[in-house]
Amino acid sequence: MKYLVIGLGIYGANLARDLVAMGHEVIGADSSRTTVDAIKDYITTAYVIDTTEEAALGVLPLRNVDLVIVAIGENFGASVKTVAMLKKAGVKKIFARAIDELHESILQSFNVSRILKPEQRAAADLTHEMALGADIESMSINQDYDVIKFEAPGLFIGLNYSDLDLSREYGLQLVAVTRQTDHTNVLGVTHREPRVIDVAGDSAMKVEAGDVLTVFGPAKGFRALYRNISHTS
Repeated sequence: MKYLVIGLGIYGANLARDLVAMGHEVIGADSSRTTVDAIKDYITTAYVIDTTEEAALGVLPLRNVDLVIVAIGENFGASVKTVAMLKKAGVKKIFARAIDELHESILQSFNVSRILKPEQRAAADLTHEMALGADIESMSINQDYDVIKFEAPGLFIGLNYSDLDLSREYGLQLVAVTRQTDHTNVLGVTHREPRVIDVAGDSAMKVEAGDVLTVFGPAKGFRALYRNISHTS
């Protein structure tokens, strides 16, 4: 696919590099020559232009890309005006970065395809990690619901999975559990790898240290779980 990334600061530049690494064609644009010079050798084409100017924006191949990503974050006005110019130019698919709630609300009024909130997502992930005391993987379903994958906290170790009633206590749903188990490959070499275990089919299955739980539910449920963990740790 072909992407146009407008705003090549830290977030935009990293996004552009990752897209290129995945095999996509990436065109970049930024008003700073220094910023463009820093990335121009890593992407397909880079333009030094002010995308808030309609004439300048017309230089970009807007009709020849699959998606335009407005990654401008720090300059609130430039972000909003760039999105407005893109909509005026008839661009159908726009992802836009929002840095706060007001920014997000304004972008929503333009009916962009998706609003990106990397700072909020990063902050939320860090909150989860600090609360659980372990690395996590998370996916936001919407503003109120998340899927979070995390290592079983000490509070759970030794409990039967059948007694781990996350739904009743927190309104959360246990989706899957993985555990490191021995696996022998075709060469006869044994190594450990994560395998999904059937906790529903064995009422005596206990939570072991290192088990990784994938849990779905409301943010308030996770907050209640974190409070319980912090009070018992």
